[in-house]
Amino acid sequence: MRRLPKRLLKRSDAQAAPEIGPGRREELMLFQRHSGAKFKSLELLNLAFCHRSYANERGDGTGNNERLEFLGDSVLGLAVAEHLYEELPDRPEGDLAKIKSFVVSEASLSEIARAIRIDNFILIGKGEEYSGGRAKRAILADAFEAVVGALFLDSGFRESRRFVLSFLVPEIEKVLDDRHDKDYKTLLQEYAQKKYRIYPKYSVTKKTGPDHDRVFWMNVEVAGKTYGPGKGSNKKQAEQAAACLAYEALKTARDRSPGRPRKGRSADSGA
Repeated sequence: MRRLPKRLLKRSDAQAAPEIGPGRREELMLFQRHSGAKFKSLELLNLAFCHRSYANERGDGTGNNERLEFLGDSVLGLAVAEHLYEELPDRPEGDLAKIKSFVVSEASLSEIARAIRIDNFILIGKGEEYSGGRAKRAILADAFEAVVGALFLDSGFRESRRFVLSFLVPEIEKVLDDRHDKDYKTLLQEYAQKKYRIYPKYSVTKKTGPDHDRVFWMNVEVAGKTYGPGKGSNKKQAEQAAACLAYEALKTARDRSPGRPRKGRSADSGA
């Protein structure tokens, strides 16, 4: 009989996962086949899918995935940092940090989570289900990090690193080719601080739709001029949309200013 790793024998987290019935076991096996993850302990994998809302509604001592998410965030960050350090020896620290920030962002991880259908496997409470929790980027990204943390406990760093890089290396390549979704809030803030020595100011102009399907409309002010509105299903998305409008407008004005070349640089090249 194969003995489990000591790290797993000493853990109690897996015992906090809800009981796995035949149907749930089939679902977890399906996820493994679809994602390429290989677990010895299905209990750990199941716990990685347990959102706090699900555990709270059960009220029977069932755990949630937040501790695994905390661990997975560090494992994921180390795997990406090591890969960038080894594969991009000529890039300075600043470039590596910027690339890493893009590929481990909530937006990036939530898209990966959707691609491997984590939204089909997470366990969430009825209230969260009603409010569209399965589609929320934060919940999806957190669940992906929890899966990484569970895999680390289950099989160690080598296997969790393999799993992480199988999804994030293509994201790194997108950044290197400038094909990724840009963090316009950060880009706008860097531009505003450099040119005006101020911070952009965001304000909600209106909210539309019911609570479970709310749309936010946001403006952003830079150096006395207002841009927007940008809209999104939450304030963060609306801020990104407003920041995109402002940054692109400022970049266009900068590139058209006298004495500058007409061809603009990409957003990632800085302002």
